[in-house]
Amino acid sequence: MASNSAAKSVPASIDKTLDLLGQADYIADRPLATVLFLALKMGRPIFLEGEAGVGKTEIAKVLSQALGRRLIRLQCYEGLDVAAAVYEWNYGAQMIAIRLGEAEGTADRERLEHDVFSERFLIKRPLLQALEPNPAGPPVLLIDEIDRTDEAFEAFLLEVLADFQVTVPELGTIKTAHPPIVVITSNRTREVHDALKRRCLYHWVGYPSAERELKILRARIPGIGKKLSEQVVAFVQALRKEDLFKSPGVAETLDWAGALTELDAVALDPATVSDTLGVLLKYQDDIARVDGGKVKSLLDDVKSDLRAAE
Repeated sequence: MASNSAAKSVPASIDKTLDLLGQADYIADRPLATVLFLALKMGRPIFLEGEAGVGKTEIAKVLSQALGRRLIRLQCYEGLDVAAAVYEWNYGAQMIAIRLGEAEGTADRERLEHDVFSERFLIKRPLLQALEPNPAGPPVLLIDEIDRTDEAFEAFLLEVLADFQVTVPELGTIKTAHPPIVVITSNRTREVHDALKRRCLYHWVGYPSAERELKILRARIPGIGKKLSEQVVAFVQALRKEDLFKSPGVAETLDWAGALTELDAVALDPATVSDTLGVLLKYQDDIARVDGGKVKSLLDDVKSDLRAAE
């Protein structure tokens, strides 16, 4: 996916990195901006860990948009292999070319074999695409949810991240002169090997403070009322302190706020919260634990704290 923006150079300072992210409505804290600035300046991959829904994937999207670079996404999953991540040969087209050559009486079988293993029959997957030259500048390569793959694929990634090259046996080693901006994310469903992490700058993306989450909410849903936005953030912050299987991330906060806006809500009340818990919580056990009296108790505490802060 290509960006519509003109390509920009990487920011020259941490403050300019914060400004760059802010222009794309990503409200980052200074530690994250510092790691991003260093990764961009040093040409190192950045490894982002954190709970699902805290905005890790969004960072790569925002960098692509803000810098005017192409975004190339490799969505990881169990069983991901080289054919899906790097390249595969177009076997159907190769067979047609071979049969046409035989029909035309091509005698030079060695030349025919060389032709069918040329680049025009190569299907380039995300990792190989990220090594191609791009007039807009090196792309942003998002390797999303690396913890879903196995250790064998991690080991394969080491060559790519160490030297920004991949080897295609029939063509040789393909290396880029201008490495992509690499963002690797993990939800930490398993530990990623140290050898991979060593090649990256690391940052844990946690839940935002109430102040920053409120800024994020108002930036992403500008039409939301002041009272509702404050109550939504305060309620979600309180909910994260409960013993839940999966606490709501920023993505769920935004979804919930959007749903409440669609319902023309101007403030939270127990009935509305209970009716919309499925937008905020994604496990029935969590919904059952919170629904009913707990919702009213949390909401009363939230409103009391907000009144005291006024």
